[in-house]
Amino acid sequence: MAEWLPTTRKECEQLGWDSCDVILFSGDAYVDHPSFGAAVIGRVLESQGYRVAIVPQPNWQDDLRDFRKLGRPRLFFGVTAGCMDSMVNRYTAGKRLRSEDAYTPDGRHTGRPEYPSVVYTRALKKLFPDVPVVLGGIEASMRRFTHYDYWQDRLLPTILESSGADWLVYGMGEKPVTAIAKAIDEGRESDIMTQPQVGFMCRDIPGGAADSDLMLASHERCLEDRRSQAANFRIIEEESNRIAARRIVQPVGERFMVVNPPYPPMTTDELDAVYDLPYTRLPHPRYRGKRIPAYEMIRHSVTIHRGCFGGCAFCTISAHQGKQIVSRSKASIIRELHAVAAMDDFKGYVSDLGGPSANMYGLGGRDRNLCMKCSRPSCLHPKVCPNLNTDLGPLTDLYQAADHIQGIRKTCIGSGIRYDILQYHDPDPKADKSHDTYCRELITRHVSGRLKVAPEHTSDHVLNLMRKPPFSRFEEFRKTFDKVNREAGLNQQLIPYFISSHPACTPEDMALLAVITKRMNFHLEQIQDFTPTPMTLSTEIFYTGINPYTMEPVYCARTDRDKQAQRQFFFWYDPAQRHRIIEELKRMGRPDLIGRLF
Repeated sequence: MAEWLPTTRKECEQLGWDSCDVILFSGDAYVDHPSFGAAVIGRVLESQGYRVAIVPQPNWQDDLRDFRKLGRPRLFFGVTAGCMDSMVNRYTAGKRLRSEDAYTPDGRHTGRPEYPSVVYTRALKKLFPDVPVVLGGIEASMRRFTHYDYWQDRLLPTILESSGADWLVYGMGEKPVTAIAKAIDEGRESDIMTQPQVGFMCRDIPGGAADSDLMLASHERCLEDRRSQAANFRIIEEESNRIAARRIVQPVGERFMVVNPPYPPMTTDELDAVYDLPYTRLPHPRYRGKRIPAYEMIRHSVTIHRGCFGGCAFCTISAHQGKQIVSRSKASIIRELHAVAAMDDFKGYVSDLGGPSANMYGLGGRDRNLCMKCSRPSCLHPKVCPNLNTDLGPLTDLYQAADHIQGIRKTCIGSGIRYDILQYHDPDPKADKSHDTYCRELITRHVSGRLKVAPEHTSDHVLNLMRKPPFSRFEEFRKTFDKVNREAGLNQQLIPYFISSHPACTPEDMALLAVITKRMNFHLEQIQDFTPTPMTLSTEIFYTGINPYTMEPVYCARTDRDKQAQRQFFFWYDPAQRHRIIEELKRMGRPDLIGRLF
């Protein structure tokens, strides 16, 4: 295998290549690290014997020479916007330019266009109209059906319609991309239409519409009727949470968007094989002397599992990675930690040993047959599923093993944790006891002074819509956190994360949030306005004004004035905000809260 996936013709020639099998185009800088999706897909294809090159952040504003420089691949072009939806990466909730692009050298905003999946594909189709283009990554995954785009403030059709790509891979793409490469390589291109975890557009549905297919309201119907869009979303979300899912079809104009069911969740051995590939864990040498902000955050981190069964209404993780947890083996994780400890710039501190939710490692359904029948979006909401095994013993054991690796002084847990798991009274005594043991291990040995958690709000009716636990659970966890710190002689902080302007949240809810957090002596730091991102429950409610699961109306703050009226309550302690907050409390008929805040 090559030390680096080649990025130029010269690098290809140095490897003795006169052509490539697959050429990947990415909106991110090329960092050969398993936290960067393009690097993972490239290394997986390389491990199957394919010659893979990558063109990171091609220039789309000149004569398209970056799209031509490696020529025509033997199999296909792969296109991804990068690790984030490009619009989320570029703009804040207020639609203002972010301070930097975390996945571009030196944080520059000039490294990629808006909607790279569309821009790159159109460029490739212009130059090489007969070469297949495969879309992947979270931007494509979460835009595979009709979706609301917050930045354009309108419904858009499937990204395959907008881009002109041939196929779309949704979710984590190692298996479907490998299968596509093999099918093209063996002259079985027609088989891709039945390939799991692949979407495509066609005039005639392969095999005809089957009784088991789920037919969505057409894109045109959704443009006319928001209730149809809401109903579509429920079908998509429930089906995406099934292990044994069905094919979903949506009419778009005179064609159909066909999305095949996903692969079953990967096995531990399969996931280990992905993470055990020979990543250099470094940015490509072309970036020497430049800073890539996202890499700085994860360079000494290790991912221990995929998936999230929290099902938070505003989060794309479970929609993209899946609800089922797939955990790496302890041996594979330890191997990667040894590699981290051997890095030249490692100072002894692992910045994160986690995943989408750090304390879901090794968890899952006790009875797999029950999981096969389940379509619940969350295993934790409205209450913890009694079939869920919550034994945190293996995770505690992993933490302790990591701390014994030579060269590692401390492993920190930077990923978020779900404290409602720690508070669940598991019917298995062993699992139940493991919660206290894990909690003490976490707080005393794996917090770097500040532990970030995400209660998100204080209002239970907002939290219920978010699919988050009641705020009383956070208050209980805070007491536990403070107690363990006192007993261990530590002086650590709990840093809560909150969202304003989420659907169902009113200015009065935010005023009460301010009163409650003031009472708890919090000056809030980790805050943001709700950002509608494609294909989440919260976004569908924001656009339609309807809860897809009840079809009942939901209040949403949409104007800048409404959002500011909520956001200002985060800053009750700022004298510059005081007058506006007092006026808002009077306007909403809650002058009784003025004395409680000031």
